[in-house]
Amino acid sequence: MTNERLIPAQNGQFNIGHICTRLQCDRGFAGKTAMHFLGAHGERTECTFGDLERESARFANVVRSLGFSAGDVLFIFLPKVSEVFPSFLGALKAQLITGTLFSNFGEEALLDRLGDAGAKGVLTRKSYLKKLLRIRERLPSLKFIILTDAAEHQAADILSLPALMQQASTEFETPLTPAEVPSVLHYTSGSTGKPKGALHRHRSVLLQNRTATEVLDLRPDDIFWCTADHGWVTGTSYGIIGPWSMGVTQVHFGGAYDAAKWFEILEQFGVTVWYTAPTALRMLMREDPATFARFNLGKLRHICSVGEPLNPEVISWGRKVLGKDIYDTWFQTETGAIMITNRPGLTIKPGSMGKPLSGIEAAIVSDDGKVLSDNEQGNLCLRPGWDSMFVSYFHHEDVYRQKFKHGWYMTGDTGYRDSEGYYWFMGRSDDVINTAGHLVSPFEVESALLEVEGIAESGVIGVPDELLWENVVAFVALRKGYEWNSGLELKLRLHISNRVSTTATPQEFRVLDNIPKNKSGKIMRRVLKARYLGKDAGDVSTLDI
Repeated sequence: MTNERLIPAQNGQFNIGHICTRLQCDRGFAGKTAMHFLGAHGERTECTFGDLERESARFANVVRSLGFSAGDVLFIFLPKVSEVFPSFLGALKAQLITGTLFSNFGEEALLDRLGDAGAKGVLTRKSYLKKLLRIRERLPSLKFIILTDAAEHQAADILSLPALMQQASTEFETPLTPAEVPSVLHYTSGSTGKPKGALHRHRSVLLQNRTATEVLDLRPDDIFWCTADHGWVTGTSYGIIGPWSMGVTQVHFGGAYDAAKWFEILEQFGVTVWYTAPTALRMLMREDPATFARFNLGKLRHICSVGEPLNPEVISWGRKVLGKDIYDTWFQTETGAIMITNRPGLTIKPGSMGKPLSGIEAAIVSDDGKVLSDNEQGNLCLRPGWDSMFVSYFHHEDVYRQKFKHGWYMTGDTGYRDSEGYYWFMGRSDDVINTAGHLVSPFEVESALLEVEGIAESGVIGVPDELLWENVVAFVALRKGYEWNSGLELKLRLHISNRVSTTATPQEFRVLDNIPKNKSGKIMRRVLKARYLGKDAGDVSTLDI
């Protein structure tokens, strides 16, 4: 499953950082714009592939000067700012295992990920420093905190990136990096335990490059905008690696959703290929059509979506308002690249995931390993061995092995395949909540709720929502002597936001006398969901009533 379109540098150089920068300069793209960056407050930065090569080389020299070695873990804990991109690629050039974190993560979420990975360094900014310092003593492996916006070093281990970069050389010889060397680390939420780090390897660039061509339909002269945050696998696989491995110019925007601003960006930069989330498209559907009428999107050729299933209504809206089909794509943190997809040349069946990419073997499989027939619902599975497949859950090999059964990778999603070979998503086989394309672990939220005085028990579920796909709903049982009121609710919301993330903050709370559990003490989330939706809870014989 290799890709003939991408030819690594001589002698088998698979290094992602090298391919996205030095190789593009060697191809004659040094003066070509790699990125138009538009900040949250309107600041604008232009970056050529030559700039990206020099700045990523500087960062590689910085981490080497601090004593980082191949295989050490560095996390980027930043909002979408221009410093993210050369730092990410520079860390990969130095063969560091490079992780990205959502900027809205709270202390507990940070501790789980930094601690589990044994991170040696974190790249962040001054406004996030307090969060890190409050958990620093519980992170014995953390040697350096590097600040992007500090003019001077704050302490021997709290350093100024500008000061370090000023002293670093713009020349860096990327070591020969075989395909199997570890590269990117993304943490994914689980329903019954702490987040696990899906570890990828430099080989992934082959499939990320190929899918950028075949699915996103990127061409050398395109202007590409992927709206995903770099904390999400889409933001690294297709907001950094895929397009830059092809020498394609990208747009990046550091601001929040704003319909008029988004369309202004599409028009101003002449975006030709746009990759965004169904939640964003559903939000755009709610806008007054007059909002879009004044914008000329004549250059926009191709639109794709990712994150959660794309409603047929959104496809209809895209055809009517934008005059374009919207191609839904499916992949996971663990898969590293698009697996099942709608794509040019394949007729869209609205609501379908599409068909597997050429060379990807998918199937619907029963719990006992039987491959099911058309229109039978079961586990969505992939045959292992694709180039961008994760190679472990970092430091959790036992959990990794559990994902592979009967010769298949078990994705955790359920669905069915129709008679024409199209796949249709039905739901998660576990309890992970997909809200606006972000996966939220019920376990993480439940644990954080129990830290608040007055909460005796907690249970968290996802419920259907037209805009976000799923809302987070929390059930709590109070300790004796406590009453539910708006003050306690506000306290819980703030605590979840600070400890886990703003994305994980429940949209709704419900108070129960007790949380349903089975006789072994496991929270029966399916019972909570059935009660919430007014449906039959099914077999409750194992409930500890």
